[in-house]
This record gives sequence, structure tokens and C-alpha cells, in this order.
Amino acid sequence: MNFFRGVMGGQAVGPQPSGAETIQKLCDRVASSTLLEDRRDAVRALKSLSKKYRMEVGTQAMDHLINILQTDRSDSEILGYALDTLYNIICNDEEEEQDAVTPLPVSGKHKNVSAPDENAQKQADDLGAQFTDTFIQEPEHVSLILSLLEEFDFHVRWPGVKLLTALLKNQCTQVQGVILVSPMGVSRLMDLLADSREVIRNDGLLLLQQLTKSNAAIQKIVAFENAFERLLDIITEEGSSDGGIVVEDCLLLLLNLLKNNSSNQNFFKEGSYIQRMKPWFEVGDDNSGWSAQKVTNLHLMLQLVRVMVSPVNSPGATASCQKSMYQCGLLQQLCTILMATGVPADILTETINTVSEVIRGSQVNQDYFASVNAPSNPPRPAIVVLLMSMVNERQPFVLRCAVLYCFQCFLYKNQKGQGEIVATLLPSTIDANSISAGQLLCGGLFSADSLSNWCAAVALAHALQDNLTQKEQLLRVQLATSLGKPPVSLLQQCTNILSQGSKVQTRVGLLMLLCTWISNCPIAVTHFLHNQENVPFLTAQISENLGEDERLVQGLCALLLGICIYHNDNSLENYTKDKLKQLIEKRIGKENFVEKLCFITKHELYSRAAQKPQPVFPSPEQMLFDHEFTKLVKDLEGVITKAVHKSSEEEKKEEEVKKTLEQHDNIVTQYKELIREQDAQIQELKEQVESMTSQNEQMQTTVTQQLSQIQQHKDQYNILKLKLGKENQSQVNGQGEGSQVNGLQTEELTQLREEVEELRKQQTLLQTQLSDKDALINSLKSEAAQTAEGSAGATENTELLKELEALRSQLQSQSSEINQLKTERQELVRRAEAGSSNAVPSSDSSIDTAKMAELESRLAAQTTETERLKEETKSLTASRADLEQQLASATSTVAILQTEKAKQQTDLQESKKEQDDLLMLLADQDQKIHSLKQRLKGLGETVEDEDDLDARDQTDDDDEEDEEED
Repeated sequence: MNFFRGVMGGQAVGPQPSGAETIQKLCDRVASSTLLEDRRDAVRALKSLSKKYRMEVGTQAMDHLINILQTDRSDSEILGYALDTLYNIICNDEEEEQDAVTPLPVSGKHKNVSAPDENAQKQADDLGAQFTDTFIQEPEHVSLILSLLEEFDFHVRWPGVKLLTALLKNQCTQVQGVILVSPMGVSRLMDLLADSREVIRNDGLLLLQQLTKSNAAIQKIVAFENAFERLLDIITEEGSSDGGIVVEDCLLLLLNLLKNNSSNQNFFKEGSYIQRMKPWFEVGDDNSGWSAQKVTNLHLMLQLVRVMVSPVNSPGATASCQKSMYQCGLLQQLCTILMATGVPADILTETINTVSEVIRGSQVNQDYFASVNAPSNPPRPAIVVLLMSMVNERQPFVLRCAVLYCFQCFLYKNQKGQGEIVATLLPSTIDANSISAGQLLCGGLFSADSLSNWCAAVALAHALQDNLTQKEQLLRVQLATSLGKPPVSLLQQCTNILSQGSKVQTRVGLLMLLCTWISNCPIAVTHFLHNQENVPFLTAQISENLGEDERLVQGLCALLLGICIYHNDNSLENYTKDKLKQLIEKRIGKENFVEKLCFITKHELYSRAAQKPQPVFPSPEQMLFDHEFTKLVKDLEGVITKAVHKSSEEEKKEEEVKKTLEQHDNIVTQYKELIREQDAQIQELKEQVESMTSQNEQMQTTVTQQLSQIQQHKDQYNILKLKLGKENQSQVNGQGEGSQVNGLQTEELTQLREEVEELRKQQTLLQTQLSDKDALINSLKSEAAQTAEGSAGATENTELLKELEALRSQLQSQSSEINQLKTERQELVRRAEAGSSNAVPSSDSSIDTAKMAELESRLAAQTTETERLKEETKSLTASRADLEQQLASATSTVAILQTEKAKQQTDLQESKKEQDDLLMLLADQDQKIHSLKQRLKGLGETVEDEDDLDARDQTDDDDEEDEEED
């Protein structure tokens, strides 16, 4: 155990072994010992040597340590020693390396201790990267560390977190890939935030910071593991902006999750987490004595707000976040910080930048910002107070840049705000007792400070951006230069200062203002050219051979002169387009002019300014280009080059082409109107056809129902007829049976005969009533037959449907022809546009004329076809009216039939009742006759049947006839 004594600090006996030999023996001990205590002691000794002998421990013991992690999972102490040892050999932190670096000797002349050699530190970094590569060659090793993080024991979990963090620092991409494909890998790491031990939770934050760097997939997984909720809770628990380093770590992790990740940004907004940021920015009246940590925390919080509304985000997402920030009061809270006193300068600068991006392009937020007043006496608008800082040369440079950015964002897509700023410069709205934004801009524009000149010029240019009305209004501004002299226009004063040869920064700012002002505004071009000194000054500037700095001014002068050519309306005879181009050709040369113009886009500062809207410059001298101006140069460079190279003949041809295009546009506009009218008419006809079709279907349904009702009536009539026939038969049989009477006495027989005669009369009357009922039923049959004839209208409905189908086919053919006309019109417009860039030959004009004639003829044919369709629609409408009348008559007939049916059923019931009464009467009479027969038989009288009496009566009648013949 001598080597243990040497390692642990005991007295050594004999020669001391070298560090490599000791480490080799310890590694053998770890590999061969069967007792856990021996392996634990050996690993503890390796841990103590791992800082001093990093190379030896890393090369010899790494495999053994990994084997310990795999096999000795039951002993947390040896796991902790192994993880600490691996961390020591992989970590590259400077504080961890200080123990291994021996200070150089210090002479008497030098009191300071020398810093570690940079080469040694670089070698240490390379060593950590090499060991990391060795460790992650097997992805199972990283998965092994992840599984060990599930151990709750502090001595295992904390070294595991530190080791995984070191691996991510050295080889971030490879380790991220292994964790991403590991089952539940990210979820295990998210569980660290819920650990009750603050040391593990805080180191877990550092681990997640490294894990989420530049990996959108892991960022999304972490966000959907409820990271936002947990991090915001930790920030609140730690005291928000007044918290310590833990709040800073949480904010850095939030920035990693949200920056350039639209999915997480949308999840953050939809989860109502923006509202939870408002309490962060609550400041008191006394803002002095802020700690450095609070400044850092608040700076990161402002950056977090800016990430959500950054101009590089999609416009829809940015607008949604801006709306949420206004509704929850976050913008109002930021404006409070903006106007508060005692706020540190860097926080104030970042707050201005944050407010700028919250209001950029949002009309509601811009209107609110315009209404904010500073707590001064008298109150002044916040915009005026900020502009005062921008034109004050004693303010910090970064603060002045932030104010300029804020003013630009306030005017971005805000024509109302642009009008308010320009109105403060007009004579009718100037208030001598108060300072306005226009006065501050004019003061900065003509001050002795070149940076103020540039900022004021760019700010005023943004008040004119894409706003023709304000460009024309600004021409009315008059300036009083000195006592006794007449006022001059703002445009003239800008050119006067330009010609005086001031600093490059001032001239660049004024040239950008002039280019923005007269661009796309022929009236401003005319005012500029009206001054006889402007064009000679520009040509002189462009034609000279000057230094590198002056070449940029020459390029801007060329751009200004090119705008005068491109947007010239030829209202000034001395400065028409042709004369200006002749002047360029004689004094400058076309090639030289284009070369000076193209120098602008080749400038390094131009490329830097074109990247993002915020003006960020390392020094005031490099503040030369504005972001919006770079867009203007990009749009105008090509068209100005073409305009300068075009000859007068080409311009005449172009003018002719433009006139032809205008004529074509007018004709196409007329055709569009005709097509719109025809489309409307066709749509109306389609609607009429659809309504008629639906009505026809309804009529067919009604007719079908009526036919079914008539059939039901027929069936009921047949049933009633059968019933009446059976009842008549039974009545006849009953009467036959009641006529058999024999042996009646004379009086009784006479009485019986009278009663029988009376019954016969009643029977005759009943038969008469039955015949009337039969006649009524026959009439009902005839009316039903007539109603059935009305069903022939169904064939007419079928013919109407056929006509409707024909009309639909005609409408479809007409729609196809109209679509063909639209296609030919689009082809004509395309050819006309192509003709604007190249001269249009005369043959194409003749072809276009022929096309126009053909289009007119087709439109005339379409108009005739539309009139014919209208006539057919009218005839169909008349047919529909006839069908409606037939339907009404059929409906009335059905109503009459139903009434007659009800009446007949009532009569039938009455007839049945009368027949029942008659049958009862006949039954009584039969009973009486039968009883009388019995009585006559009892008296010994001969009783004759009714048939015998009828035969005798017939014989008597024959005898009388014979006597009469004799």
C-alpha cells in the first residue's frame, strides 16, 4: 500500500513512483479488485489526481471509469467519484485549470503575477475536446449518463449534470444528436428544474442552456415539456428583476427557446405568457443605485420582449404579439420606464429600442405612443423629448441611435404620424411658444454637428417615405435665414448647405433626404430643377476625380440627377429629359455616370445597413446609410441606368407604346365592364332558372299528390258503390219474403194492403233517392276524370325541364366563350407589357388591332345571345304562370271534389239510417202479417199468398181486356 500512502499524503519509504506509474497501478486496482471498498478507494485516488495529471488519467482510466458506471450502479459513492473524475478530465473551465498551472517566477521589478500561457490554455481546450470525442464515440455512454440522472442521490445527480454540461460545451452538436434520439432524454433533463435542491436546479438551467443552443427540434421539445411555465415560476420566486444569477440563467434559457423559433414564439403567445412579463418592468420613483445584477436581468427581459416583436419575424406573428402587449399593458409599462428618472443609460437605451419594435407597423400602438407625455412642466410629448436627445451632441452615441430608430418605427407605415410631423413645419401650425418636432428636426438639420445633421435628415426622410401628399406639403415650408433677407424654401436651403462643401456625413444625409423627397414626385423634381444652380452643381460634383470618401457623395449626386431624369414631367423647357441626358453625355459621359451610380451599392456600409432596420454602427463616422434608403437605391438603380442609356427615338417609341398601352387599357377596361355586366346578367339568369326549376319540381310534387288523392277518391267511391248494391239486394229479398199473406179477414186484409202500399211508396221514394245518389256519384266521376286530364300538365313540365337544360347548356357555352375572351385579353396585356421594354413592331400593332376587332365582334355576338336568352326566360316565365294557373284550377277542383265527397258521405249516412228504419218497419209489418195469417187460419179462412193475388189480378186484367176486345 505504499503508493496509497504517497497519494494520500503519508510518509513514503524508498523512491517515489512517478505520476503515470501511480495512475497505472490505480487503474489495475480498479480493474482487478473484487472488493467494492478497494475499487472505491482507487477511484477516489484517481479523482484526486485527475486535475494535476489530466492527460494520464484521461488516457488510462476512462474505460475503467465507464465500466464502474455500468457495473457498480448500486453504490452511489463510487458512482459520484467516477463522475467527478470524468468531469475533471473533460471540463475546460479556467478555474478548474488553475491548480494545474504553475505560476512563473516574478522578478523584483514586476509585482504582478503572470497570467497562464495562452498556448497552454489552448492545449487544455484541445485536450478536453479529444477526451469528449473519445467518450461520445459510443452513444451508449451518453445514454448511461442520462440514466444516472434519474438517481435522486445528490452525489450522483449533481456530478452527472456537470459532466453532461461539459460534454455539451465541448461537442454540442454530437451530444445534442444523441440526447435527441434517446428515449425520454429531454424529459429527464427537464425534471432537473423540479428538483428541490437549488444547486442541482441551477446547474440544470446551465445544462439546458447548452442543450438548446441552435437546435430547433430540442427547443420545441423543451418548450412543450412545460418549460415556459416552470421558468416563469422560478423567475417570480427569485424576485423577478431584483433576483440574482438564477433569474439571469432563466432568461438566457428563455432567449434560447424563443429566438428565431416561430413555433415556440406562437406557443408562448397562445399560452398567455406575455401577460406574465408585465410585472417585470414595474419601477418605482427612486431608481438610483441599481445593482449590476438588476441591470443585467432587466436588459435580458427587454431582449426577451424584442425577440417576440423582432422585424425578422413573420408580419402576422409580430402584429399579434404587438396587439397582446398593448392589451395587457406591457407597452404602457415600458413607456413609464422611458419617461422615468434615474434609469441607467444602457437600460434606457434598450428600453427605447424595445418600445420602437413594439410600435413598429402597429397603428394602435403608434397612436398610443404619440399620446404619451413626459412628466415635465409644461408636459411635452415623448416624441419631442426623445428628439431633443437625438439632436443633442452631448448625449451618448448609442442613445441617439436608439432615438432615431424609435422615430423611424413610429413613422413606419404610419401616414397619420407622418402628416402630424410635417404639419409642425408648415407656417399655419407653428407655435412660437412651444418646441415642436419639426423645429427640432430643422435645428438638427442645420446645426454644426454632422451627426445631428445626418440623424435629422434621415428622420425627416422617414416622414416622407411612400407619402406623396407629405412630399408636396413639405415644399410649402419656408425658412428665415437671417434678418432682412427673404425666406427660402426648405428644399433650397438643403441644396445651399450641400453646395457649401460641409462634412461628408452631412452631405450624405442631405442627399439621402433629397433623393427620398423628389422620388416619385414630379412636382418636387420641378421645384428642384427650377433653381438654376442645382444641375450645374451636380454635374460638377459627378465629373470630378476625387478621393475614396468623395466617391460616395458623387454616387449619391448621380442618383439625385438620375431621379430628376426618371421622374421628370418635362414641364421646364431647359431641363427636359432629353436635355438632361445630353448634358450627362457631354459633361460626364454615360459610362462614367453609371459607374459613379453603381459605387453606392458596392460600399461596405451600404451592405451593412441593408441587413436590418435598426441603425447599429460601431462609431459615429461609419453612420452613413439608412436601411429604408438602401431599398430605394435598389429600386432606382436599374431604372435610372436604363433611362440614361435610352435614346430620344427609343423614348418616343416608349411614349407611343405607353399611349398604345393606355388606349389598350381603356379598351380592356370597357371590355371588363361589359364582361362584368354580362356576368351579372348570366348570374341573374342562372338564379331565375334555378328558381323556376325548383318551382317546377314543387308543381310536379303537388300534381303527383293530387293524382294520388284522386285515386284514393276513386277507390272510396267503388267501395261505397259495392256497399249500396249489397244493401239494395237485401232490401229486395226482404220485400219478397214479406209478401206472403193468406186467410185475412176483409177489414184486416184491406188494412194490411194499405200498409203494404204505403211501404211500397216509401220504397219507391227510397229508390228515387238512391238514383239521385247514383247520379251525383256519376257526376263526381266525370269531374274526377276532368281533373285527371289536368295531369297532362306533367308532360308540359317535362318539356319545360328540357328547355331549362338547353338554357343551361347555352349559358355554359357562353361562360366558356367569356373565359376565352378573358384569356385573350390577358395575353394582349402581357404582350403590351413586353412591348414597354422593347420597341413594339408595327406588325404586332396590326395583330392587336385585329384581335380587338375580333373581340368586339365576339362581344356583339354574346350581347345578341344574351338578349335571346332573356326572351327565352320571359317565355319560360309565361309558361310557369300558365302552369301555376292550371295548378290553381286543379287545386280548386280537388277542393270541390272533397266537398262533394263529404256531402255524399253525409247523404249516404242518412240513406243508411233511412234504410235501417225501413228495414225495421218492414220487419214489423212482416211480423204483423204473419200474426194476421195465423189469426185468419184460426178463423177457418183461406189465406192466399201475395203471388196468388198477383196472378189473380193478372187474370182479372186479361179477362177485362178480352171483354173489351169483344
